[in-house]
Parts: sequence; C-alpha cells; structure tokens
Amino acid sequence: MRALKFVGWLFAWAVALGCAAWATGALYFDLPIPALRTATAILFVLLLLAGMLRLRSNPQKFGAVLAAFLIVLLWWLSLQPRDDRAWQPDVAETAWAEIDGDEVTLHNVRNFGYRTEFDYIPRWETRQVKLSQITGLDLPVTYWGSPYMAHPIASFQFADAPPVCFSIETRKEANETYSAIAGLYRQFELIYICAEERDVIRLRTNYRKGEDVYLYRLRISPEQARARFLEYVETINRLRTQPRWYNAVTTNCTTSIRAQHPSNERPPWDWRILINGKGDELLYERQLLATAGLSFADLKQRSLINGPARAADADPEFSRVIRDSLPNRQIVWRTQPPPAIGLWRNRALPDRAIRAVHRTLKPHAN
Repeated sequence: MRALKFVGWLFAWAVALGCAAWATGALYFDLPIPALRTATAILFVLLLLAGMLRLRSNPQKFGAVLAAFLIVLLWWLSLQPRDDRAWQPDVAETAWAEIDGDEVTLHNVRNFGYRTEFDYIPRWETRQVKLSQITGLDLPVTYWGSPYMAHPIASFQFADAPPVCFSIETRKEANETYSAIAGLYRQFELIYICAEERDVIRLRTNYRKGEDVYLYRLRISPEQARARFLEYVETINRLRTQPRWYNAVTTNCTTSIRAQHPSNERPPWDWRILINGKGDELLYERQLLATAGLSFADLKQRSLINGPARAADADPEFSRVIRDSLPNRQIVWRTQPPPAIGLWRNRALPDRAIRAVHRTLKPHAN
C-alpha cells in the first residue's frame, strides 16, 4: 500500500508539474500585453513556489497548483480568434466560395508571381469551377528537415480547368514567425489557403530552401473527390465568419483534414496522423495511394517533384510537367488558363510591388 501511495503521488505531481508548465507558457505566449508577458510568467512561477513552501501537506500543495492552473485555463479559453489583425501579405485575404448548382465560384485564390520567397507580386483571383468536372485528388507533401514532420496539401483535379489547391496553415501577423512551442497556445489563427499549384507548390520547390515536395495520387473516385472538395468549401466559408485558432496538436494541417470529415466517415485514428511525416506511409498501408505496383520506398523516391518543378518554373504547363515523370502519370488540363475574373489588390505592399494588379471585386466582410 505504501508503494502504491508513493506511485500515486508521483503521478499526481507529474500531472501538477505539467499543468504548471503549461500555464506558465500560456501567460508567456498569450498575455495580451507583450511587455508584461515575461514578468507575469516569472511572477506566476514564484507564487507557485511560495505556495509550495508555505503549505504543509501534499493534498494542499497539489490543490493550489491545480487551482492556479484552472484560473489560467479559464482565462486562456476566453481568448477569441480575430480576422482583423495586421496580417502578413501572403495570408492577407481569406478564401470563400459561392455554389450555384454545379458551378462553384472561389474567391481570393492565391496566385502570386514569385521572384524570391518574400519578394512577389500579390495576386488574389476569382476562379469558377464545376463540381461535375472534378476527376480526382492529388496530395503534394512537403518535408523541410525532419522525416517525421510534413505539410500535406490537397490538389483537386478538373477535366476542364487547372488544379485547385487547399493548404491549411497558420495565419501570421506582420513580423510574426512560426514557433512549434507557440503553436501549442493561442498565438496563430487558422487559415485555409486556396491557391494555384504554380503558387503553393512552386513556392516550396523553387523558392524556399531545404524543402522537398512529393506528389501522390489518391485512389478515390470522382464522387469521393467531389465530397472532399465540398468539405473544404464548407470549411473556408465557416472560417470566413467564424475564425478559429491554430493548434500544433489538435488543429493543424493534418488533424484539420480529418476533423472536417463527417464524424461517421473519419478514418481510424493512427499515431501517424499526428506525426504526419509518416502520413504517406499510412496512406500506402491503407491502399489509398496509386502505387503502380511499386513498394513504398520506390514510390516515394519516384514521387519527388523538385527537379521537374524547377524546370517548369512559370510555365503555364507547370501542372503537367511536374507529373510527367510520376509512376501514375495522369492527363491534366493543358490549355492556357482563362483570365481571372478579378485580381484582388493587396494593400499591405507598396504600389511599385503590385505591377499589373487591379481590383475589380467589391469588398466583402471577412
């Protein structure tokens, strides 16, 4: 009994320590007044230590830590995401869509003209696509160092139009950088980037350093692809009026895809949904990737598209060129894309950086 009691208290104090560490981080990262964050976090730790020294029994000490944690948690849960911050130019607009029967009009489709990763001509376009013309769904997956972490992008294929991509990302403010630890708190809003492949894929293959992109074709029917497309449309329209927080564990670029499925259609949970660098291996095991009879190692090796993407660069046939050497090469739309219905001027950049960009759409409330 004495041993069981010792183990129980050891577990309780491990939980208490975790709660105290999380609460300290919440104050450090999320306190609304940045100048007070460090001092407040330090004061919180000092008060906890003083309480541990003053209180005599373990139950009292544990209760004090738990009470402090709950106070911080209640405050933290009251923080609300916003849509009116000073955003970085590449996430300045939020995508949304209108559906009229078979026709879907996508607003704020990103199609930037890149010179470097951070030097570009911003173009926010409006695209019209037809649900009946969706033929499939491809999955570009980006790695940037660790084989355990990746970023998946959904690329919907059409019989009569260029692909449309959705990339789930953090919506960063001006002068804000991503931090995995900060991503555990309420530092970043969630954004679904709707983009052309020449934007969201080429940015990663041609301009960012140290990123590798693998392009897979999913084994799903056109009807299933249309259902997935409508899930993205429903989500971007909801985010337009109801912003959400990004979270590196619960609401990230992979878990958000699973969460937007109807609850009765969600795939079984697997640790590789969270450690998403192994997500392509999971899809291979579940026979959701078109493999051409290859082993997973051979399929992945032949699915790397950095070389073809750099060769294609700004070519209008970019989507075809990056697929020419793939094991399951498919015919993609080959005609020059039609003019965008409208280009949305990004006010965050100076006029000299927005050559040939005009504004034809009426303002809308995000």
